[in-house]
Amino acid sequence: MAALTRADIVGILKPAEDTVVVQILATGATKEEFAEAYAWMQNDEALMDAGRSLPSGRVGQIVTILQAAEDDAPGVVPPE
Repeated sequence: MAALTRADIVGILKPAEDTVVVQILATGATKEEFAEAYAWMQNDEALMDAGRSLPSGRVGQIVTILQAAEDDAPGVVPPE
């Protein structure tokens, strides 16, 4: 599994707040875990319909961080 970098996060979450990037990096997540968390944020219903368990561990931590960032910035459209 590949280590997650600041460039990986900023490349997907542009623009990305520095505090959000630092919080995500602090989880110790891999690129794959970050990608899974981002997928949950984009379309949780489809993942649940596919029988996926709710995110936990580092993926769950990242989802929580992303949700908090989204709640703090209403009206910001996430990149597609």
